[in-house]
Amino acid sequence: MVELAQPAAYPDYWEADVVLRDGATAHLRPITPADADALQAFHMAQSQNSTYMRFFTYKSKLSGKELRRFTEVDHRDRAALVMILGGEIIGVGRYDRLADPADAEVAFNIADKHQGRGIGSILLEHLAAAARENGIRRFVAEVLPENRKMLTVFSEAGYEVHRHFDDGVVSLEFKLDLTDKSRQVMEAREHRAEARSLAELLAPSSVAVIGASRQWGSIGYDLLNHIVEGGYKGPVHAVNPEALELAGMLSYARIGDVPGPVDLAVVAVPYEEVDTVVRECAAAGVRGVLIASAGYAEAGAEGLARQRELVRHARANGMRVIGPASLGVVNTDPEVSLNASLAPSLPARGVLGLFSQSAALGAALFAACTRRRVGVSSCLSAGNRADVSGNDVMQYWEDDPATAAVGLYFESIGNPRKFSRIARRLARSKPVIVAKSDVMGLQLPPGHAVRTTQAPAGALDAMFRQAGVIRVETNEQLMDIAQIVVSQPLPAGPRLAVFSNSLALGKVVADGAAAHGLEVAQIVTDVDLDAGMSVALPSLKRRLLGVLDQEDVHAAMITYLPARGLTVERIAEVLQECAELSGKPVVAAFIGILDPAIHVEGLLSAAAPAPAAAPWPEDAGPRQRGVPCYASPGAGIAALAAVVGYAQWKARDHGQPALPEGVDADAVAARVEELLAAVPGESLHTLDAAETASLLGRYGITVLPSARFGTPDEAVSAADRLGWPVALKTVDPVLRHRLDLGGVRLNIRDAESLRRNIVQMAELLSPYGSFGMEVQSMAPVGQACTLRAIEDPLLGPVVSFGLAGDAVNLLDDWAHRVPPLTSTDVAEFVRSPRASRKLFGYQGLPPADVAGLEDLVARLALLKDEHPELAYIELNPVVVGTSAVTILAADLKIGNPARRTDSARRAMLG
Repeated sequence: MVELAQPAAYPDYWEADVVLRDGATAHLRPITPADADALQAFHMAQSQNSTYMRFFTYKSKLSGKELRRFTEVDHRDRAALVMILGGEIIGVGRYDRLADPADAEVAFNIADKHQGRGIGSILLEHLAAAARENGIRRFVAEVLPENRKMLTVFSEAGYEVHRHFDDGVVSLEFKLDLTDKSRQVMEAREHRAEARSLAELLAPSSVAVIGASRQWGSIGYDLLNHIVEGGYKGPVHAVNPEALELAGMLSYARIGDVPGPVDLAVVAVPYEEVDTVVRECAAAGVRGVLIASAGYAEAGAEGLARQRELVRHARANGMRVIGPASLGVVNTDPEVSLNASLAPSLPARGVLGLFSQSAALGAALFAACTRRRVGVSSCLSAGNRADVSGNDVMQYWEDDPATAAVGLYFESIGNPRKFSRIARRLARSKPVIVAKSDVMGLQLPPGHAVRTTQAPAGALDAMFRQAGVIRVETNEQLMDIAQIVVSQPLPAGPRLAVFSNSLALGKVVADGAAAHGLEVAQIVTDVDLDAGMSVALPSLKRRLLGVLDQEDVHAAMITYLPARGLTVERIAEVLQECAELSGKPVVAAFIGILDPAIHVEGLLSAAAPAPAAAPWPEDAGPRQRGVPCYASPGAGIAALAAVVGYAQWKARDHGQPALPEGVDADAVAARVEELLAAVPGESLHTLDAAETASLLGRYGITVLPSARFGTPDEAVSAADRLGWPVALKTVDPVLRHRLDLGGVRLNIRDAESLRRNIVQMAELLSPYGSFGMEVQSMAPVGQACTLRAIEDPLLGPVVSFGLAGDAVNLLDDWAHRVPPLTSTDVAEFVRSPRASRKLFGYQGLPPADVAGLEDLVARLALLKDEHPELAYIELNPVVVGTSAVTILAADLKIGNPARRTDSARRAMLG
């Protein structure tokens, strides 16, 4: 008899939609007894060779006993995951725990016709995450030497695999602990897959418009005509059961009637027909659908449920979904020329990638680009962002040689941890500009079904800064900055030369530059533009090149009043030439231009992108020719300052992952699991001082011992044990930090003094109530600080740091970061509060032990990042002395956290 384990509750959170290596999608979930027939069909469809590789013998059919064993698992000691595509199993991965409970044997079986799509690697990632949850720390496997594909899956997984050959079989074993290498491998696979899936949507080999119409002004009419008139290079198909001919081409009744494969189906049918159309697309093998139709999540709970079901079905059949309520996609590559959007014409060719969510904001960005003469490489409007998101399109832009900078307008954000990870990598090669409102993350617009944040104000912006993102508030500010990064080299520093034909104007601009953190190297005002074109322009060029040639000048701002006989265009030509010759950015503001026919803002050429000029770095990529121009110098200065800040972030040492030694993550995980067993539902449980100190100690975080007491005799006994002198504190969470209100008494040196202070404290605090007390050994003197760490529903782990005291709290002088942190992140974190100067020799005092503080921050950030169950941690006060850091009190709460939006499992969000 086969002994079957009693199944645990079905782990529905193991389910995931995933992107395969070729960009298609599939659904992954735990196996169930209901999969017996599908598993048998999967097995019988396999070749004899594949069956032999899996079972080391030929087996034409699985027995009933084998089917029961393979499909009836307990999801703890025995677990199995299946990959589903189009309702069929295309891959299976399983583990069985061995005699050593920390070990499990793992095995995989991939359908013959789906091998080479990265299925084994994805199954291994998810199976390893499930095993770690269940306390398994090592996988072992036996593989035939000729099974090179499976051996490659293990060797390329990023784990440290040990292998030996024994009795004709290759035995492998590897620990499941996530390492930098394994994370990099998973992220690289994710990046390649998601970039590939977006490439098929932004550069499809064929397009079909479902709901195409000959009715002028209808969405179906506009989409079809925009694709045709935009000069799309691939075949275009019109689908409408009520028309024989549309836009000069044969119309098909259904997508299944279209000859040949279709990469992108543009859906513009009434709301009630969308679901049927998407199912027909899935049956026809379409790779992706763009849904312009609205009426889903923005229409309420019922619409949201239909939207999720639509996406679930699409992904399970290998399709990506843009929308619903999408404005469309654009690709200006001459080899593609795709305008599958509601924009009336294909935008000018350029190097800026644009992403928006709602159609309205997408239209505003399109209009801003046209007005500023900024060309684009590709654009995508995600609408309700039910599937394809800004994270996906950033993966594509990272590899796109035609894109030199990206701009995104966010109304909400679904997976900020993943965004941070991708943006940090992308920003090291291309500027990332994000427009968002101050309430993003706190409120959701209609149609946006994502989490909201409960993190402290400023935490989301801090995450953007960590990632090197240039954050703005409006699409106009986004375009202000985009004008510079698409046309100019990055400045090597903050020193600016100001050119003007008005001394007063030059000084005003210089003051504005200083207010934005720029350093004004010099103001040049002796260029006479009224001397005529033949004299003024050569003089301007000579003077500007001379100034830019100086090593301590990194950029130039030109701001001129109108001059007789000189056009804005001719001056801009000279400025662009100087920028190209010097390899330094030049921006301009022309004041007093009243002629509405002259579009001053964004005086860039609409021509095709030019190759990088010689002074540019080799990796600078393409750029658009022209000079960024502004109607006012203030906008230009603000944009240039933002670009300087980005250039400094890009050029700095980004440090290494902050991974302190002396950490026992397994012990913390095991103990937290035990403690959570007694925590009902989603409630939080506050740990006592001993348990808190024990868990923190596993990460090298030591809390100075304290002892509560009930009587003065107990207090004296505790002081004898802890060591004199001692501090006396109330245990009230507010008053325990208030020396000024009598909640703390310091430097008590003997028993008599302690007894007297106990009586006096009780009398002094009596107006506030009756509180318990505790004693604690005196810590070395130093600056009191506070460290907090929380688990936020949207951001995940958030750590906060500030110097203790009412002034800091009332003025909100806190710094926030989102782990994981690098050594550079940690160093900047402790220096971010304005009051942090007190740690560095303020007013002649000796500097504090900042290195010790940074070590503590790194340990706390790592603890919070690795254990989302630790819902709230506060270390307060943390006394930072000249040679030591002492934690006087710690509070820790645990709870069953909602799953993070960016876990170790590579999966798409629903």
